[in-house]
Amino acid sequence: MIRQLDADILLITGIDLDTRLVGLNLLSERLAAAGLTYAHRFALPSNSGLPTGLDLDHNGRKGEARDAIGYGRFQGQGGIALLSRLPVEAQAATDYTAALWSDLPGALLPPDMTAEERAVQRLSSTSHWQVGVTLPGGRRLGLLAFAATPPVFDGPEDRNGRRNHDEAAFWLHLLDGAEPPPLPFVLMGKVNLDPADGDGRPEAIRALLSHPALQDPAPLGLHGRIEPAQKGDPALDTALYPEGPGGLRVDYVLPSAGLQVTAAGVMWPADGPLAETLAQASRHYPVWVDIELP
Repeated sequence: MIRQLDADILLITGIDLDTRLVGLNLLSERLAAAGLTYAHRFALPSNSGLPTGLDLDHNGRKGEARDAIGYGRFQGQGGIALLSRLPVEAQAATDYTAALWSDLPGALLPPDMTAEERAVQRLSSTSHWQVGVTLPGGRRLGLLAFAATPPVFDGPEDRNGRRNHDEAAFWLHLLDGAEPPPLPFVLMGKVNLDPADGDGRPEAIRALLSHPALQDPAPLGLHGRIEPAQKGDPALDTALYPEGPGGLRVDYVLPSAGLQVTAAGVMWPADGPLAETLAQASRHYPVWVDIELP
């Protein structure tokens, strides 16, 4: 799968991370042994599994996976990491992962969230960060990466739906703020939010897809599936939930507006060995975009 992608920059979501990145380094070594060299690796501590000492899901018990800052049985479960053939400017990275949810302007906080919870609950369920890679000739490309909680697995308070929306809305505030990310850049990650179908509050992802600082390459898969009950184009889907809503577009690679997109797609073939491998690996299918710098 990674061989077929042959990406220069690879963002991996849902990867378990340890503090010394031993697992990520071993993955890189195995890829190198298979002829895929990613000399540069990057990841930061994740909110997933980070204990709070509180009963965040209000079930009368503390210390469970849903009581962590982000869902997880241990810190780093289901994190995000970067593999790159280009040098990563790790020392100049900006980490937003510790930002409190209550500090986001217009945050959709759950009505049952206590003051004690607001004081510790971070916005990011996994990670939000910005890091640059050095391109040939010394130019820089910024990477804005994150993974958001699914907008389900909660109750009538819609805690996860609200948080999922705000995790995407964070980037709107950054793009529209006094210090937007330097150009050019790419916003990428597992948003877990479809603009037309499924659960969740789609306003934030719709705003990102139509934001003047970004462009939507509209990558298409080749699976040939149809979803007559849905509003969105099934060819845009990036994940499949056969026991639930079916196919959804929930993973995104959005280059900044000035970048030239030469090709884009979702690695989701209709059949064959690769299709079987992808289906076994994850509900999510790889999204790829080829860009050419101006």
